[in-house]
Amino acid sequence: MKKQMTFVLGVFMIFSLAACGTQTEAEENEAEDVAEIPAEEQNAQADRNTDNTEAGRQEETEMKLQIEAGGSTFTAALEDNEAVNAFVEMLEEGPVEIEMSEYGGFEKVGSLGTSLPASNSQMTTQAGDIVLYNSSQIVMFYGSNSWSYTKLAEVEDLTGWEDALGSGSVTVTFSIEQ
Repeated sequence: MKKQMTFVLGVFMIFSLAACGTQTEAEENEAEDVAEIPAEEQNAQADRNTDNTEAGRQEETEMKLQIEAGGSTFTAALEDNEAVNAFVEMLEEGPVEIEMSEYGGFEKVGSLGTSLPASNSQMTTQAGDIVLYNSSQIVMFYGSNSWSYTKLAEVEDLTGWEDALGSGSVTVTFSIEQ
């Protein structure tokens, strides 16, 4: 009886150890399915997934700010921040028109009429920069200035920019171009 018990225990241990190293039938089938797909197709699928992700990012970045001032239209690339997101939400309801005044001989400033979330940082602006000042003022530069702003956008082609902003006050219309 002792020999039989030892034999049974030995067989049990062998089966127990063997079970630890085996795959389930589902795992074996999954491994076989993946192995049956040629490497080129696996790479092509990975590339398609990457392309879809990049297309989604491109779609997000293709949205542009359209600016009408002094009878001219300009396009600006939007920044990626909370203030821009809030501004875009406003513009999705319709164009926003702001009366902008001359300030300092290098910028136009106008009240947005509401506050946007600011993430100010010290910067030196350049012509074509559009920034948020004090959470509620839009500033468009045709010159340069150093101050703490939240950047909203940058005009892509400055041809005629300074002339369109003119001297004195100007009415500017902002909208989204898609």
